[in-house]
Parts: sequence; structure tokens; C-alpha cells
Amino acid sequence: MSKPVVLVVMDGVGWTPKDKGNAVLHAYKPQLDELMTKWPHTTIKAHGTAVGLPSDDDMGNSEVGHNALGCGQIYSQGAKLVNESIESGAIYQSAAWKSAVDFVKQHDGKMHFIGLLSDGNVHSNISHLIAMLGQTKKEGLKEVRVHILLDGRDVPETSALKYVDQLEEVIASLNDENYHCAIASGGGRMVITMDRYEADWSMVEKGWRHHVQGIGNMYPSAREAIEALRAEGGYTDQFLPGFVIGKDGVPAGTIDDGDSVILYNFRGDRAVELSKAFDYMNSGFDKFDMQKKPNVFYAGMLQYDGDLKLPEHFLVEPPHIEHTLSEFLVNRGVKSYACSETQKFGHVTYFWNGNRSEKFSDELETWEEIPSDIIPFELKPWMKATEITDRMVAAIESGKYQFLRCNYPNGDMVGHTGNYEATLIGVESVDLMLRRIMNACDKMDYCMLVMADHGNSDEMYDKGFNPDGSPKPKTSHSLAPVPFAVYNGPEGTEVKEDGEFGLANVAATVVKILGYEPPKEWLESIIK
Repeated sequence: MSKPVVLVVMDGVGWTPKDKGNAVLHAYKPQLDELMTKWPHTTIKAHGTAVGLPSDDDMGNSEVGHNALGCGQIYSQGAKLVNESIESGAIYQSAAWKSAVDFVKQHDGKMHFIGLLSDGNVHSNISHLIAMLGQTKKEGLKEVRVHILLDGRDVPETSALKYVDQLEEVIASLNDENYHCAIASGGGRMVITMDRYEADWSMVEKGWRHHVQGIGNMYPSAREAIEALRAEGGYTDQFLPGFVIGKDGVPAGTIDDGDSVILYNFRGDRAVELSKAFDYMNSGFDKFDMQKKPNVFYAGMLQYDGDLKLPEHFLVEPPHIEHTLSEFLVNRGVKSYACSETQKFGHVTYFWNGNRSEKFSDELETWEEIPSDIIPFELKPWMKATEITDRMVAAIESGKYQFLRCNYPNGDMVGHTGNYEATLIGVESVDLMLRRIMNACDKMDYCMLVMADHGNSDEMYDKGFNPDGSPKPKTSHSLAPVPFAVYNGPEGTEVKEDGEFGLANVAATVVKILGYEPPKEWLESIIK
């Protein structure tokens, strides 16, 4: 027997009995509890080596998670991909690196590095920056500047000074009469530069003002900037206002004609917009008034969008993902449907299709995006769950599609705020919507697969306590396994009891329920 399949990703909902501010464990979630007790179910791995990251100490994330879900295989990803390139020296032999260095030398300019300053291994790793700084000195460059984006999301929420001090120590060890490196600007990742999916271009504009023009509140050092802004507003790192480093009103390092700029983040979603600004600045860019358009050489750590070829220059070749689930289904004439709100729309489309912005077939693939609200997620933790469900139920009941997928961002996006009470509501909002989709599957006799792409809302407290005795919030992802349940599957559906399964095993499971034989390139199905 075969059935159409509805796949639901509850973003950031880990499944563990460990209680460290576990908003999943304590949420009222009768649907999920039913799915994980009364229906075929298990937990699957969503971090570390299961999604192509260097080790099982590395947290999974939505991008590598949806790559694995959508292609049924494990590719070297993110930090692992860059680690391999740095260790082999291939990164410094790339055309982009050589061009960046040559451009600076030819114009007597500066080399700039922009990126997230942490070891969170989700968007970036400080070790990659440190390695490249060392190489700039070996290459004989004279002036280097670093523009730091503060994390507090994939690492503890007020850990910025740890990384600033580490970077300053490295800079001090490199600087001499022939080489001068300095931090030039910075700010919180949720305030400047790192917007995604064009949700708020004003963030990128703020970054442009600080990094390129040197316009902003000025401080003598990054440490002094962070300490002063924390004292003024009580900000955690990810929300710290932007700042410029300088002395007597003179910025430490604007981006000028003859300079090279490297964005050292390896994750794509929050790197695309800044890349557009640099690559398109002289070809009709209209998202904000740049005021200054320096003649620079720009490169990304990776090519963040393979279809847009963005950026044009990049240091490390991305994984070439082949044999995706979408391509498999298109080749068999299967109609599919994908839906989420803006915050995770790229995950069920671009990342799902193996880092492709375009569909494999306009006729067979339907994508629907629901615009996200521009509002702090803790203020509206239900986000667009109702609207996503409305579209999903309508698509199921249309009978037009044999495979449908959606992503509910709540557990992740609200979880990242560190607000435990709001995250409870976010998880409960998603659970409430599951019943509507279950009912639609009952009506149409569809099979429903429910899972998550990584943990987050299952671990909302960090080590230690705040001065007032309250638990210290944890805003990063967790290492928890994620739920996997099969609702209304074909008669006799059973989950395999032996073997360790991860996100990459889901694709084979989908096509098996649809009635096809999975391709040899994929990992095995989770069901017997």
C-alpha cells in the first residue's frame, strides 16, 4: 500500500526527559504526546555527524537539518567544510582569496573581515577568523580590520567579551611595525547586518553605516563599547546596538576604495543580504541609500546562494548536493507543496532542495510563503502558525498533492529569545495546529510524519543564575534528539527498532510510504 505524505517540521522542538527549562516537556501538547505514545514513533539524531558537522559536540541547525531532510544523505557542512579547507590550505589557494590579497596590495588598501564573533559553529567560528588573520600577515598585508557581530544566541547570551578578549590577544600577538590589525566596528546580530529573507533591510543598512562609513556611536575599544551599552540598556549580546571603534572622532577602519572585504560566516541565510549590497551596489541596488559605494573586492566564506551565484567570489566550494528528494519526486511526476512563514520559508524550499533557489519543476512544485510579522517573537509566540495551517489544510483537502511539507518556526524563533513562558506558548501553538492537520489527513486518508530539525525549546536555561536568583536563559540550540512519529501510515507501518537514525533517514521513509523504492545514494528508511 502507498499513501500521500504530509511532513511537518516543528522547528527547534527537541525530545528529551532532561529538564533544564524544558518548554517542550512542560507544554500542554496533547497531540504530540499522542503521536509519541500511540503511533509508531522514535527519536532521531539532528546534530553533529548526523548532519555533516565536525563532531557530536556541534549543535544542529535549521539549514543543515533541512539539507539532510531534503536529500537523504550526509554532506560535509558549514564548519566541517571550512575546517577541511583551512587544514588543507585549499582556502588560501582559492581564486577568491588570492584576488582579495592581490587587490589590497595593488591598491595599498586594507583587508576587512566581517562576521559573527563566536565559536557557536552555526554561522561562523572564531577559529576560522584567527587562521585567516595569521595568513594575512604571512601574505605581507599591512592593514587589516575586523567588524564583529555579537552572538548571544548560539552561545551564552552575554559571552561576547570572552570572544573579544580572545581576538584582541591574537591581534596583539600579530601586530608589529609592519602589520596593523584592529577591531573597527560591531553590534548585535539581531540589530545590524545579519537580517535574512529580506525581512528587515534596515538591519543591513545599519551595518553598512557602521562597517563601511564608520558612522555610529564611537568608543575607544570593543570591550568599552560592550560594557557601556550593557550598562545603558541592559542588552544581551544579540540585541546590542551597533558601535564604531575610533579615537577623537576618527573611525579605526572604514571600508574604502582599494580595500578587500571578506564575510567569514559560512551559513547562508543571514549572509545573503550583505552579499547583495556589495555585489549589486553598482547594478541597481535599491534596498537603502548607500551614500558611499567604495570600489572593493568582496568575497564570502561560501557561495551563499548557488542559483543567484551570490556572492560572485567565495573562498570555499559548497557541498554539491545531488539526488534530492524533490528531484526524485519530480522525475516521477509527483506533485509537491511547501509552506512556511518568511522566517523558515527558505528552509522548506532553498535548503530542502539542496541549496537551490529555483524549483526543479514549476509545474510539479508549489511553494507558498506567509510573510512573518516584524515584531519580537516573544511578544507574539504563536507567530503565523494558524495561517500556515490554513494553507496546509487547504492544500491537503485539494487532493492535488502527493507530498506536502511545512515548517512551524515557533519552537526555534521564540526559543532563541530566552523567554521561557513565551516559548511554552509557542510550543503549545504548534501542538494545537497539529490536530487540524491530523484531522485533514484523516479526511483525505493521508499519512502524516511529524518531526523537528534540531533542539532548542527543550533547553531554555543555561548554567548559573541571574543576580536576582532567576534561571539564566539559554538562547542557543540544544543537542537533544528530536521526535519522529508516523500518523495514519499504511497498514502495518512499524518503526525499525535497531539502528541509529537521523534526519537524513527521513527522505527514504517518505518515498517508501509513497510507494517507491529509495535510491541507493540515500540512507535507509526509518520504517520497516
